[in-house]
Amino acid sequence: MNSAPRFVPDHTPPDRPREGALLFLARGMDLLVQEHADGVSIPTGATFPELAAAAHYLGTLDGVDCYAAGFTPDFVPPEGYKVVVARSLYKRVDDARFAVAGRALAIVEWDFTHRFCGRCGQPTQLVPGERARRCPVDKTPFYPRLAPAIIVLITRGDTMLLAHNAQFPEPMFSTLAGFVEPGESLEECVAREVKEEVGIDVKNIRYFGSQPWPFGRSLMVGFTAEYAGGDITVDRKEISEAHWFGPDDLPRIPPRLSIARQLIDAFVARVKGTAAP
Repeated sequence: MNSAPRFVPDHTPPDRPREGALLFLARGMDLLVQEHADGVSIPTGATFPELAAAAHYLGTLDGVDCYAAGFTPDFVPPEGYKVVVARSLYKRVDDARFAVAGRALAIVEWDFTHRFCGRCGQPTQLVPGERARRCPVDKTPFYPRLAPAIIVLITRGDTMLLAHNAQFPEPMFSTLAGFVEPGESLEECVAREVKEEVGIDVKNIRYFGSQPWPFGRSLMVGFTAEYAGGDITVDRKEISEAHWFGPDDLPRIPPRLSIARQLIDAFVARVKGTAAP
């Protein structure tokens, strides 16, 4: 039985050739892939040696070095290569490569947005031995940053509250989520976001799990909570509608890669007395 690919993160590039390394080339939320009859694959350093030479080391995937680099808007992919939305690679590449691709997006974005010091405007320099850029004048360090966000499944007996985000282009319902504000605990954020978006109160807020989400430069921290009172009143800005759903009358819900789906599946499994998929 084959085991799943194993990724070992690191930031110090090894002293070995980069020709055979996987090279994750990113721009914004897009990634360059090679298309072939069997699907898609990640390019190697041999195809783009100049980009590989200046790339950021990510670690190893089953012993193969992985690097990340950016490409400019005027970059023209060679024949057989295509720029795709990175999120579209879900299930087109294995889960390990998909996760490394997300890491690459975040690293490339950090490198691009911190080329100059935000205090004095001087060009920053990479810091040997760590993932950081530093201003040579005022010594301000710039590390990759994440925006923590909560995501919560609210339950009431054997039903759960799911909402349709006004920005969703499709009729999909999901759990509630929002970014943490300065000076706010995660639990306080849960209560505030729920009140703001759907107008109800919650209790028994419990940690569920977390998921890195590079497609929004965030870390999703999952919670469950129980309905404590109030009537559903959507804000009409972020949420267009919200309803209580039972396990057997679910609307269209998020794909399995998301922690939102994990929250939903875990609740359905508990109500039905089955194992979560």
